[in-house]
Amino acid sequence: MIDDHRSDALVIRDARTADIEAIAGLHVRARATYYPDGLPDDDHDWGAAWRAAVERPDGQVLCAERGGRLIGIASFRPPEGAAPDTVKLFQFHVDPAHWRAGVGTALHAACVERWRAGGRRTAVLDVHVDNRRAQAFYARQGWLPDPANPPAPDAHHLDLRYAVPVARE
Repeated sequence: MIDDHRSDALVIRDARTADIEAIAGLHVRARATYYPDGLPDDDHDWGAAWRAAVERPDGQVLCAERGGRLIGIASFRPPEGAAPDTVKLFQFHVDPAHWRAGVGTALHAACVERWRAGGRRTAVLDVHVDNRRAQAFYARQGWLPDPANPPAPDAHHLDLRYAVPVARE
């Protein structure tokens, strides 16, 4: 957690059920930025999806907040059928009004810290093919295309893989 006891300090913490509405809203705002023709019609209940993620016993949702306002979210858990030392980053969003302010980097570092503490050595994620900003962010963090899962020509997502740095003894 980052906290220098100032009201404008960035705090990374576990999500609470009281955060679900704010999480779902942030998710939709961030997601809308990478669709070239605008956010597709989506009848998906993101509030219910985020409630399930927050309440899921094998997953974690982290929130980044500043001044009591939610400005970043990350959701991860073990993917089905993967090696026990693998984790999947299912959602990672920073409120567009807070891009390029270090929020994503701090949130990513908190994820890596949790992965390391949980014995994870590999992380995987899918990123939308049109989300160039996210692809560049993940590349800066050390993510690489997953050679075991090259994208199909008509793919909507790219598979990326990350080697979680192992803490030195």
